[in-house]
Amino acid sequence: MASVDYKRELVDLVDIMLEEDASDIHFSVGSHPMIRVTGSLIPLVKKPILTQEDVDGFGKVMMKAEQMERFISTHEIDFSYQHGEGLRFRGNGFYQKSNMSIVLRLIPQVIRTLQELNLPPILETFAMRPQGFFLCVGPVGQGKSTTLASMVELINQSKSNHIVTIEDPVEYVYEPKQSLIDQREVRIDTKDFATALNASFRQDVDVILVGEMRSSDTIATAVTAAETGHLVLSTLHTNNAAQTIDRIIDSFTAAQQDQIRVQLAGSLAGIFSQRLIPRISGGMIPAYELMINNGAVSNLIREGRTHELQTVIETGLEQGMIDMNRSLADLVKKGEITAENAFSYSINPKGLERLM
Repeated sequence: MASVDYKRELVDLVDIMLEEDASDIHFSVGSHPMIRVTGSLIPLVKKPILTQEDVDGFGKVMMKAEQMERFISTHEIDFSYQHGEGLRFRGNGFYQKSNMSIVLRLIPQVIRTLQELNLPPILETFAMRPQGFFLCVGPVGQGKSTTLASMVELINQSKSNHIVTIEDPVEYVYEPKQSLIDQREVRIDTKDFATALNASFRQDVDVILVGEMRSSDTIATAVTAAETGHLVLSTLHTNNAAQTIDRIIDSFTAAQQDQIRVQLAGSLAGIFSQRLIPRISGGMIPAYELMINNGAVSNLIREGRTHELQTVIETGLEQGMIDMNRSLADLVKKGEITAENAFSYSINPKGLERLM
């Protein structure tokens, strides 16, 4: 049997991805390669079912030798993969049933504007803030990194700032315009998120993008950075603002929680939650919630009354707050999404029913 040229085969698969406007490609033993198009997985049935040898072969093309060794020893890895001249992918390798699996997500080459992403203009005001802690939240694959990249690019085009990104792995690559941008990758350029964040205090930094809040150490340092005159942008895998605050507080010991509540109440700028919904005309469109930290929100965080935050968001339209159900209802009224999809993505369907 002739050996497979995995480099050439990967080029072919990436071409198919681009033709079909796919966001992800999956390599899993026992299945055809699969691509995700407009939210649905599609098997590439003209390609052979993958063996362990195949996934290993593709892995060696995508990863450096040191990364492949780490993947085999730890059974988990995040990595970035540069394909050809300009295409970049965020990759994740994992084991299932003792076999390797790899998922690649395409990172668009062009960083789109907030307007092009169908996101609210009010996000520009958060990008322009001199300091504060701003979080973009939602489940995996809902466009959080893309939203933050758009905000960073807006700063890059309009302010003379020093921007440091700390990522695992580096996703969007920025071309410095008005700003100086340094991009640090965990395990390659720095030990971990918390170490890089601590070091940033000595780097004359204005804006810090932290790929993900993975530990209480990282959160505590990010909050301190926001308190001491920096704009900190980051993500969390949570569903809404109230859940985000609870997740942050719960990551600390009981003895530390009062302190972090006070710090968060003072330093938080806002929490933006988003979902990508299938669009009737094709593709995806975001629905979103925005909580802005005002006096009422700050008091509720400080007093541990996060269950009341949703009411403040729903009644805070005049302050610029956006309620997820209202966002979904607006998309239905504009003919962008179906009512069925609006209800399936709503956390509070009864509340949505009242707006429809």
